[in-house]
Amino acid sequence: MPLFSSTQTKLPPFPCSTLYPLSRSLSSVPTLKLRRLTNLPQPLRVRAIDAAQPYDYETHIKTHFHQSNSLKIAIFGFGNFGQFLAKAFVNQGHSVLAYSRSDYSNTAQKLGVSFYTDPHDLCEQHPEVVVLCTSILSTESVIKSIPFQRLRRNTLFVDVLSVKEFPRDLLLKHLPTEFDILCSHPMFGPQSGKHTWVGLPFVYDKVRIGDSGFRINRCKKFLDIFAREGCRMVEMSCEEHDRHAAGSQFVTHTMGRVLEKYGLVSSPINTKGYETLLDLVDNTAGDSFDLYYGLFMYNKNAIKQLERLDMAFEDLKKELFGHLHEACRKELFGHAKARTEISDDKEPARPRKLLSLGAQNGVLVNTITETEKSD
Repeated sequence: MPLFSSTQTKLPPFPCSTLYPLSRSLSSVPTLKLRRLTNLPQPLRVRAIDAAQPYDYETHIKTHFHQSNSLKIAIFGFGNFGQFLAKAFVNQGHSVLAYSRSDYSNTAQKLGVSFYTDPHDLCEQHPEVVVLCTSILSTESVIKSIPFQRLRRNTLFVDVLSVKEFPRDLLLKHLPTEFDILCSHPMFGPQSGKHTWVGLPFVYDKVRIGDSGFRINRCKKFLDIFAREGCRMVEMSCEEHDRHAAGSQFVTHTMGRVLEKYGLVSSPINTKGYETLLDLVDNTAGDSFDLYYGLFMYNKNAIKQLERLDMAFEDLKKELFGHLHEACRKELFGHAKARTEISDDKEPARPRKLLSLGAQNGVLVNTITETEKSD
């Protein structure tokens, strides 16, 4: 039998008094519940946003990749070469800090670099890599002025000087033993590398790199900056570098400065070789004399190369004057031999007189009389 027959009357609505007795004042009922109980219209009210927001997976991956591959790099010495490197660092997404004795704050702002006038303030930012872009002559004083105690104990120090044994010995002497050391030499500059770094040599020596994966990976990430720019990466000891550099870089700078003092200027009939010499003068003249002096003073192989250059020039002069002397001898004694042959044949000889032997416009000229010309 069904519980309710079709003839049964419908039950009345559930009385409010069962929830809130009549003895209880309606003013004590919460407004929202009161509206529900009395079937009054309820306005829309937002109490909280707890819905899941759209997840930008691509942006998250991109941010994670950037953070895992970027470095915080501090540059000590923000001159021409420091700015030159900083531009490439920033373009690859690295965070760059800079310190220099001169105020380069405006230049740094244009490049997207944070500039500091106090090395203590910079070191408190805990850079992962410290790059020394100072001149060779001021390297030791700059290293001594760095507040190592404000840096992390495993900070990587990188020098980019044109000589290698000298800064390596300084870093090993003054740096705490916990710090990593990478000696490097980008063998190009703002002039030779202003258009591209592709194919240009980057020499490096891992002097002291910790065994942990983090420190090895950090060194690799720094080297990858130059590899990604297309540099030809050359791992070489500091001793071998200085030996080769004295025979290439020092000789190049020497010849460029010699030609500059010679006064090499362009002409309306320049050859390709002459244009190369003019470019050499332009490239070397843009560097300071302190750089050239540092190449000579702090590379023990430079003196030997300078002596070889001097000997080569003297040998070349001897060879030239030797050929000149031989030409003069043939000119002088050749006529004497001819006169001897004529006298032996008992033929009358015309008088010959050598008036002068000189040089005009770089060409040896033998001046003779009109009678001799008729011979």
